[in-house]
Amino acid sequence: MKISQNPSEMQTKYLQLKDINGMESKEKRRQEKIETKAEDENERKKVVVDVGCGTGILSVFCAQAGAKRVYAVDASEIALQASEVVKTNKLADTIIVLHGRVEDVEIDEEVDVIISEWMGYMLLYESMLGSVITARDRWLKPGGLILPSNATLYMAPVTHPDRYSDSIDFWRNVYGIDMSAMLPLAKQCAFEEPSVETITGENVLTWPHVVKHVDCYTITVLELQSISTRFKFQSMMRAPFHGFAFWFDVEFSGLEIFSASNDAPLAIESLNNHATDGSKRKKRANPSEALVLSTAPEDPPTHWQQGPFVVWSHLTFFSPILFARVLTQSNTLIYFYDPIEVEQDQVIEGSVILSQSKENARFMNIHLEYASGGRSFVKESVMR
Repeated sequence: MKISQNPSEMQTKYLQLKDINGMESKEKRRQEKIETKAEDENERKKVVVDVGCGTGILSVFCAQAGAKRVYAVDASEIALQASEVVKTNKLADTIIVLHGRVEDVEIDEEVDVIISEWMGYMLLYESMLGSVITARDRWLKPGGLILPSNATLYMAPVTHPDRYSDSIDFWRNVYGIDMSAMLPLAKQCAFEEPSVETITGENVLTWPHVVKHVDCYTITVLELQSISTRFKFQSMMRAPFHGFAFWFDVEFSGLEIFSASNDAPLAIESLNNHATDGSKRKKRANPSEALVLSTAPEDPPTHWQQGPFVVWSHLTFFSPILFARVLTQSNTLIYFYDPIEVEQDQVIEGSVILSQSKENARFMNIHLEYASGGRSFVKESVMR
């Protein structure tokens, strides 16, 4: 299924999926809100660029904290609404909204801070990281700050019997009627289309594997063109294996470098009121510790959720990815929708390649190879 190219529909989806203020007010857990503070007037007068500003909420936070100037950049029509938000909050003297791509707009000065909510589902799908890199190379002054500073993408096999039962087993007996003839169609309807789901640590069969670590200060656009890794898991339990889940962490580090300097740009603080006792990473014991926003299964939900890559498989196949929005299959595939039973300590190994689509840099090609119990599988998909 392709995402509509109709501008009004695209704008609606953008607001639904990318706008921090609108999305997170509807969730039990708000994404860690980025705010700024400084110790004196000299530290407050810094220049910030907000890449992919959306409604401009992060730009407003920066301006309220005392930024000298904020450049809010967005290529979509949402920039027009951001301008209205700026005017409504009487910040037009501080925030300059630039409607255009980071690659095309002009800023005639170096900036102290780059801030961006660039992460997409599965971290890199439709992400703005390439634009952040461009902004860094064009405008960030030496020693400047990028928020977030680092990100890590993880993957792990998962089991999800409740979802399978709710979607499939229901048809075996409907009010005493044998509806099992519906099972093939039910599996197709339930698992052919991608889906974004919230899962918990109980769904995860193994320790996670790091697919990619991103250092926003050093990563290049060329590196984003293709990311590959080999994985080897060992199941910690006997369970039906339903697929792979992908999730990510982002870190806000490097703040201690600036807090010790009179030239300190804007620092940030986490309003993580919902951190569990086990989520100690989210609270800093001292300024040298990074703040962490995690979408891991064991952490409270965020609007990114987790993206299971479902493998409702039996022979040679891999079925759709459940990351962001919807995904288009690059080929006509034969899907097998039955889970694979794995034993405790059974090895699951293979490789995954994530590459930018030549059709559109925001799209992602996924090539996944997997083997376990003497059987092997291959899945290729294009996320559009």
